[in-house]
Amino acid sequence: MPRATHKTNVSPKRQRNAAATRQAILQSARRAFAKAGYAGAGVREIAHGAGVTAMLVNRYFGSKERLFAEAVAESMATTSVLAPQIASAGISGKAIATALVGITKADAAPLEGFQIMLRSAASASAARIGREQIDRHHQKRIAAALQGALAPQRAAVMLSLIAGFQLMRQMLELPALAKADAKTLVKVLAPLFDQLLVGHGRS
Repeated sequence: MPRATHKTNVSPKRQRNAAATRQAILQSARRAFAKAGYAGAGVREIAHGAGVTAMLVNRYFGSKERLFAEAVAESMATTSVLAPQIASAGISGKAIATALVGITKADAAPLEGFQIMLRSAASASAARIGREQIDRHHQKRIAAALQGALAPQRAAVMLSLIAGFQLMRQMLELPALAKADAKTLVKVLAPLFDQLLVGHGRS
C-alpha cells in the first residue's frame, strides 16, 4: 500500500525567512516614522504593520532607537533628496531648481526621509541619527562634487534650501510658493543654486 502523505498548512507569516521578516519590519517602521515621527510611532504599531509581534521587532533590532537608525539609513539610501542630480557632472542651477519644483508640486507625495526627519527633529536621539545619516548620504556626496572653496558649507546651505522649500511649499503650502507658476519658481531658485554650485574663489 502506498504510504499516506500528510500535508501541513503553514501560514504565510511562518514561511517568511529572517531576511524577509526583517525587511517587512523596516518597511513598516519607515511608514510609521514618516507618519508620526520618532516619538509618535510605537513598536507595537510597527510590529502590527509588519504582521509580527513587538517581541520579534526587539529581537531583530534590539531597541526602537536602533530600528529608527536603520529605517532612516534605508530611506535616505533609496529616496532621493536631489543629491544624485546635484552630484552629476555639468549640472546647472536651473536643472536642480526644476527638479525641486517638480518633487514639491501639489500632487506629489513628500519625500519619506524628509517627512521622517521633519516629524522627529524634536527628539535629541532622532536628531543625532538624522544628522549622521544626512551627512553620510547627502552632505558628503554633494560636497565632494562641488568645486572651489567652502564646499561643505555650500552643500549644507543647498540642503537647507531644498528642505526649507519643501517645508514651505509642500507641507505648509505657503500661497506664494504653493500657488506659484512652476516657471516663476525655477526663475527665482536657479540663480541661488548656480551660486552655490560655483561658489566664490578657489580652495
